[in-house]
Amino acid sequence: MDPRVGPLSSFESPRFAQPATFMRLPHTRDLTGVDVAICGAPYDGGASYRPGTRLAPREVRNQSSLIRTWSYFLKVHPFERLRVVDYGDFDVPPIGIERAFEVIEAGASAIHDAGATPLVVGGDHSISLPLLRAAAKKHGPLALVQFDSHIDTWDEYFGGKYFHGSPFIRAIEEGLIRKDRFVQVGIRGPMYGEDEFDFHRAHGIRVVDIDGVKREGIDWTIDQIRGVMDDGPVYLTFDIDSVDPAYAPGTGTPEVGGLTSHEAQRLVRGLAGLNIVGADLVEVSPPFDGPGQITSLLAANLLFEMLCVLAVRRNSTRLNFPG
Repeated sequence: MDPRVGPLSSFESPRFAQPATFMRLPHTRDLTGVDVAICGAPYDGGASYRPGTRLAPREVRNQSSLIRTWSYFLKVHPFERLRVVDYGDFDVPPIGIERAFEVIEAGASAIHDAGATPLVVGGDHSISLPLLRAAAKKHGPLALVQFDSHIDTWDEYFGGKYFHGSPFIRAIEEGLIRKDRFVQVGIRGPMYGEDEFDFHRAHGIRVVDIDGVKREGIDWTIDQIRGVMDDGPVYLTFDIDSVDPAYAPGTGTPEVGGLTSHEAQRLVRGLAGLNIVGADLVEVSPPFDGPGQITSLLAANLLFEMLCVLAVRRNSTRLNFPG
C-alpha cells in the first residue's frame, strides 16, 4: 500500500468497517517518504499495580475511528502536511523486561533511522526508557515534557531497576535527557516523603504540580513548559493517569484530583511549534475502563492532538488528502 495515502474517507467507507488502524490510516512497514509512524508497544511487564496496558494499542485504534482529520483549534490538517502511517505494533515479548526494552528500542530506532517520527501507544510507562534511548541515539540528549500524576524517578522496586516508576531516573543516569530541559506537569497524590524530590533538586527537574495547574491556569502552565524548552530536540510523554479518573478510569495507578479531558487537550496543543522528535502515550488499561471506553477514546484524541502539534511544526503543505 502506498504510504502517501491518508485515512480512509468516512464518506466512502463506514467508520466501523475495515481492519482497525489508527484513524483508519494505511498499515505499512514501508517507511519510504513517511513523516510520522504511529505504532504500539503492547507491554505491561513493568506495571506495579493493575495490569492490562498491553491491550491498549488495539483498543485505542478502535476508538480512533471517529476522529476527523482537521483541528479547529490549531487550524491544521495534519494529513496535508505530514505523511502518516500506522506502523503496527512492536512484537514485544510479554516477559523479560530487558528483552522487551531491546525490541522496543530496535523498533523505534528503525523509525528514526528512516527519517520518521515515532508516535507510540503503550504499554506501561517503562516503555519510555527504550524509546528515549532510540531517540537520543538519533538526536542526542533530549528535552523532556512529562504529563503525569507520578514523578517516575524512583530508584527501584522489589530490587529491580526497571519498572514503570523508574524510566526517568534511568534516562538521566544514561545521559538521555538534558536535565535543565526536563519538566513534569500534573504531579499529585500521596507520596512517601519530601525526600522523593531530592533527586529533582539535585538535577534541576522542574515540577508543575496539579495545584499550580489548577490555581494558575492552563495558559500559565503552557508558559512554564515552554520556558524550560528551547529549539533543541524534545521528547513528549503523556501518562493517561495525569487525567482525573473521573475522565480516564482505565489506568493502572489512578490518582484522584487530576486534569480534565479538556485541560489535557489544551496542554498538548500548547506544545505546538516545539521540535518534538518522538512521543508516547502510556498507561491506558482497557480492562479497567469505564462505559464507552472513555479512557481509550481520550487517548486516541490526545494522540491526534500530538499529530497536529507535529504538523504545525511543518512549514509547507505537501499533500492533500480527502477526509
